[in-house]
This record gives sequence, structure tokens and C-alpha cells, in this order.
Amino acid sequence: MKILWVKGGKLLPVDTGGKIRSYNILRHLAKNHEVTFLSYYSGRRDRSYESELLEQFPGTHIVHVPASESTLSQYVDYIWRLSSRAPYAVTKFTHTEVRRTVTQWLGERNFDVAVCDFLSASLNFPERLMVPSVLFQHDVEAVLWRRLAETETALPQKFAYRIEAAKMASYERLAIGRFCHVIAVSQRDREEILKMDPRSRVSVVPTGVDTQRYRVAPSASGNPPIVAFTGSMDWEPNIDAVEYFCREIWPSILADFPDARFQIVGRNPHPRVQRLQSASVEVTGTVQSVMDYLHSATVVIVPLRIGGGTRLKIFEAMAMGKAVVSTSIGAEGLELAPGRDLIIADTPQSFAASIRQFLRDPQLRRKYEQAAVEVATRNDWSEIARAFAKVLEESRAGFHSDRGV
Repeated sequence: MKILWVKGGKLLPVDTGGKIRSYNILRHLAKNHEVTFLSYYSGRRDRSYESELLEQFPGTHIVHVPASESTLSQYVDYIWRLSSRAPYAVTKFTHTEVRRTVTQWLGERNFDVAVCDFLSASLNFPERLMVPSVLFQHDVEAVLWRRLAETETALPQKFAYRIEAAKMASYERLAIGRFCHVIAVSQRDREEILKMDPRSRVSVVPTGVDTQRYRVAPSASGNPPIVAFTGSMDWEPNIDAVEYFCREIWPSILADFPDARFQIVGRNPHPRVQRLQSASVEVTGTVQSVMDYLHSATVVIVPLRIGGGTRLKIFEAMAMGKAVVSTSIGAEGLELAPGRDLIIADTPQSFAASIRQFLRDPQLRRKYEQAAVEVATRNDWSEIARAFAKVLEESRAGFHSDRGV
């Protein structure tokens, strides 16, 4: 197949869940298909990014959109786009040159199929799609923004989130109907998408893990006990998760295990995260590799209360043979068996009790560690990319050019 893949924002470094998913599917698709990757980004021109991307994906077309990166400029940009019916999370990734390029290429019909990676790139696609075009939904954005609005306590942010959530609910429904096929990352997301547009063709391609990179580590000694959380620490759901854990759960763990340490591992820690640093809590900031921290972790936690899509951090921990405690939202979208593959705990009391159970019982912990490795082995990215390619083939075969708005 000749595949056009359109994504807003930099793909490298591969340091967020969406980037990890896109990067690994792209690199495996490129082994068996002709992939043209249209990468566009704003801010300062980054020649090193462009050269590295071209080295890894020779079929890349790069569009740089000059823009100021100052906080004031971003606020002005938000206000300027406020009157748009589309949410800011979409309009800020919509650019004239990108739209012109995509429209021209699809009009020439030189591709068998096109992929719109994330809803954010969707306004760059023409209303009438002359080539089978697939929307890759890493999250159901309306659900994500609604949860952000519900949990935010600061009034200015809460107001902004409510506006964005309302716009997103309306826009996402319309956007889904424009594409001939939608790829969701979980069955739950598929159900949410079908609620918005029951006519849509929605397939599930689950998340994966690089089992060649995340190799099984020996079971940690637990002396001292190390509890770890990994993720981008400038993302609101992760910020909320570690604040909630340190406030509601960690004190009771320390009461029973005074020498325990909690490691918050991830790039760009927000000031709210930095304030959590203490004698028992380490905020690492950007690290060369999260694998070193996963290697020494006794238990890995995912105390998310906000979010959508699927949790790559869980599979990465599982691939290294780690016992995981998560909230239901933290493991949402993963085909996992609670009580066998991981422990699900949705109250502070049950979450703390589950961690204590793993810390006190190494034999139980090793049982979960073995189950985790088995799960990860079945979800290597090579298998996920094959499933993705199959959906693209099906979209191509069943395409009618009169699809669109």
C-alpha cells in the first residue's frame, strides 16, 4: 500500500504515549508498505529534529510553521481562536500550507489510503475525501476534556476546560463522520465513538509494547520498597494522579514502610509536581531511560483519575515483569484481567492496601509479575502494526468517494 500519514507536532523525541504509539506503528508499517509521513510543527525551526526524522523515515515531508513559543503569545492565540466553532486543541494544529498540501495530494490520488493521526490534524483534510482516509483516535477527546473540566479546581482553567469540552463534543461528532473509517485503541473508546455517530465504521487496534526494548528484569528485592510512576509530568492527568497519590495514599504506605520511596519519573515536571519532592518522594525530571527506574521498582502504580485511550506505561512496566496497581481509569482500554494481570483499586484505602499486599508478599508479587510478562508478549508492536495495516486494507477495499460532508 501507498500510505499518507499526517500528524501535527513533532514525533521525536518519542516521549509521550501518542508519540510512542504513532512511532512504533509507523516504523513497522514502513517495513512492508510505502509510507509518506507528513510531519508539521510550529515554534522555532529545528534542523536537528528534521534531519533525525528524515534519517529514520526517508519518506517524510516536513512543514515548519513559524510561531512564537512565549506564554503570552499562546494566550493571545487562544483568545484569537476563541470564536471558532472548532476547539482550540484542533484549530491550533490547523495550518494553510498543510491543508493545501494534503488537499493537493489527495486530489491527485497518488495514495491508496491516508491516515489522520489524532483528531488535532483533522481540519487539514478536505471536506470531500477522494482517497480512503482513516481517523486514528488515540483518545475520545470529548471524554478527556469533560473529565478535565469536572476535576479541575482552579476557576480560570475550569472555565476554559468547559468551553473546550463543549466545543469538542460537537466537533468530534462531525469529524468522525467525515472519515471512511475510525481506528480506536480500545473497545470502550469504540463504544463512545459509536454513541456519537452510530453509522461510523470503527475498528479497535489495541496498544502495544516494544518487547525488544523493554526486557524482563529480575524481581526487585523490595529493600527498600520502591514505588514508581512513569509519564509526562506536564500533562494534567498525570499531575493530578501524583498529587492524589501523595495526598491520599502515600502517607498510609509510609506509616507501615517508613523507608519506602516513591519515584515520579517523567519529563518536564510541572511546579505542582516539583512541590511533591520530599525525603520519601523523588521527582526525577527528564531521564535518559525510564527502564532503569522500572528495573529497580518493587511496584508500579497508575493512579489516574482523568484520561482516555490506553495506557502504554502499564504495558511497558508489564514487559519488564512488574506488578502493577492501577485505578480503573488508569487501565481503561486494556484487555487485562483484574486480580490476575494487575490489581485495580479505585479508593485511596484499597489502593494503599494493594500496594502493601505486594510489598509484604514477594510470592504474590512474583505471581503477578509472571502474568504481566505473558500479557506483554502477546502485544508486541509488530503484531499491532499488522492489525493496523489490515484495517487500512479493509478501508481501501470498502471505500466510496462520495463519503464526506
